[in-house]
Amino acid sequence: MQPFFQPVGADSSGEAAAPSSGHRMTRAVLESWLRLRAIDGVGDLTVLRLVRAWHSPEAVLRASRDELIGSGCSPQLADAIRRGPESSACRSLERELNAIERGRIEVRSVLDPTYPTRLKMVADPPPLLYITGALTEQDDLAVAIVGARRATAAGRAMTEELSHDLAGAGMTVVSGLARGVDAAAHRGALAAQGRTIAVLGCGIDQTYPPEHERLRRQIEERGAILSEVPMGAPPHSHHFPRRNRIISGLSLGVIVTEAAISSGSLITARLAAEQGREVFAVPGFVKETTSRGTNALLKEGAALIECAQDVIDAVMPQLESALRLRLQPSREKNERGDQLGNEEQMVYDILSYDPLTADDVIVNTGLSVSTVMASLLSLELRQRVRQLPGQRYLRA
Repeated sequence: MQPFFQPVGADSSGEAAAPSSGHRMTRAVLESWLRLRAIDGVGDLTVLRLVRAWHSPEAVLRASRDELIGSGCSPQLADAIRRGPESSACRSLERELNAIERGRIEVRSVLDPTYPTRLKMVADPPPLLYITGALTEQDDLAVAIVGARRATAAGRAMTEELSHDLAGAGMTVVSGLARGVDAAAHRGALAAQGRTIAVLGCGIDQTYPPEHERLRRQIEERGAILSEVPMGAPPHSHHFPRRNRIISGLSLGVIVTEAAISSGSLITARLAAEQGREVFAVPGFVKETTSRGTNALLKEGAALIECAQDVIDAVMPQLESALRLRLQPSREKNERGDQLGNEEQMVYDILSYDPLTADDVIVNTGLSVSTVMASLLSLELRQRVRQLPGQRYLRA
């Protein structure tokens, strides 16, 4: 049968690139999934139960009322399946099919052999995954990094460092494309030329928040964007807790770098624990609002981490030998092959992930204004420090 979906990505000639897997869902098969899902009263858990019992959505839709009841369906559910979706729902799914085709979007079902193995093992995996970019075998080595949307400068810097070093060691970094920690996690992995996956709380044809459109395109080039909700679905608040189980479900473990006590990141951590995944937290200052959530996780038994190697050491025992061979030891971020001068080293040693002003650096080093400013500029050009508004500096 002719493949329905256009492959994601393009080669240098501008033509669509070959898909990463040899299996592509046809239009007819996808239509049967969408029709089953569109039936009134049939939610995702019911879809999962039915297709696992009947081995395909087509078989469910073809079954007689008596056969459905005999397999455990209630009479009401059997009647609803025999009636099929409402006419308005049929029109919507036809529009969705056409949009998927135009958008070069891949869709994988939970019955697909290329569906992410670790995600398939959770209690309620998404029946359908919409994908742009590409999933690869490398994504079997995945770790999630989540945290506060209103992250501090120190929190973003720590997140970028962890993500950079984990991606550099061969791990895929999973997050949710949100503001703050999520965006820093994706950027850190991209900076290391590594892989990263973003899971959306809206339709795959939308980007939320909209200012992350450029970041999304960068992720698609070196990883994948995933969603479980239908095309066109807006970023409703109730989508995000459900989205979080996918983030944790794809991953060997979840790292929370900064989080308030009421943060949605703690939901992801709880889901990770329920799924049997590792939970990691970065400790923070006890009076800092965005550290209360991570410190609470540590009280509850989360593993305290200070660097990427802590994470690698924790997940290594649960990996098969083939995956262990693909995982490289974490490299220290400062092994760059460039040597700092004496004054530059003094300035660098004073800086941390808490921003300092140039005046703070001058006072703490005892160096002249001109020497400190020249050193800060040199370090910034080498991407060893970052300047924040108000002439404040922190390690990058």
